[in-house]
Amino acid sequence: MAVVKHFAFNEQETNRMGESSEVTDRTAWELYYPPFEAAIEAGAVSVMCAYNKVNDTYSCENEALLQRDLREAMGFRGFVMSDWGATHSTSVQEGLDMDQPGSIDPWFSEEKLASLKSGLVDRAVERTLAATFRLRLDEYPGCDSPNCLGVQQTDVTSPANRALAREVATSSVVLLKNDGILPLEAGRVKRLAVIGRAAATTPAAWGTEVHGNPGLPRGDYYSGGGSGHVHAADVDTALDGIARRARDANIEVLASAGDDVAAALRLAHEADAVVVVAGTTTVENLDRSSFRLDGEADHLIFALARVRPTIVLMQASGAVLTPWRHRVAAAACLFLGGEATGHAWAATVF
Repeated sequence: MAVVKHFAFNEQETNRMGESSEVTDRTAWELYYPPFEAAIEAGAVSVMCAYNKVNDTYSCENEALLQRDLREAMGFRGFVMSDWGATHSTSVQEGLDMDQPGSIDPWFSEEKLASLKSGLVDRAVERTLAATFRLRLDEYPGCDSPNCLGVQQTDVTSPANRALAREVATSSVVLLKNDGILPLEAGRVKRLAVIGRAAATTPAAWGTEVHGNPGLPRGDYYSGGGSGHVHAADVDTALDGIARRARDANIEVLASAGDDVAAALRLAHEADAVVVVAGTTTVENLDRSSFRLDGEADHLIFALARVRPTIVLMQASGAVLTPWRHRVAAAACLFLGGEATGHAWAATVF
């Protein structure tokens, strides 16, 4: 079951537990609600309310947010569940149907639910069960934690799924600039240098934790960090994909998967063009400290663009600064492309 999250205006991590997002109706409907509307129109049956407050009321007990906007205006007919620990009251009347995880607070105890107006709990249960039956999950009951390890480790990949991953990643590329260098052709480029720490980075795995965030995995250049991190066992890196297509095009690839400017310049002088793969990573509970690309990527790009036509490929978790944009020949952003990252870049560059 897909859960649409986080509703709504959860626009920062560092102070997400207590900050209040002050939002006018016009701003909400013009800028922030359209993705949620699209998900509901596509058939989503579950929405998760956020940690933050909205106009000084916690999201999971905000009647204007959950009843007026989500159910009445958007027409959502599924159930609303809280983020883990985001419940601050027995807010069924305000629109919350399910408290998660339910074991760390008293708000949905039998005693408190029994004190509510007649019919409220029944309606919440009906919405939850209706979503379950609609997706026929009653026919595939799965497992109950902690007895889910076998299910979680089951390999459900298939050729069709991998093809879809490639299609989605490729469609996600945003071409920001191209002065005519793309697509690369052997008639113009005989040797191509692929440079940058994000070009061939190994994906982060569960257990690779960030200090101060126990249990939450570090993000990488393929998937965001935190509880939503997806570890793909067989990632096609940017270098993998570009090198594969370059061989087909009779273009030699020279590689340096790092930010060392001196080493990169030596390699660039041996090539006809340069691809720099750079990115940003994220963790849960903490905002990024800068809008800059990780490491020395900006310095690297400036230096390389002075000596060879340079193509910048960004695997970014959000907005980034591009101070070198007027110096490079081409630039594109994939955001976080998952296991088919290399395929997406190859389809863009060639």
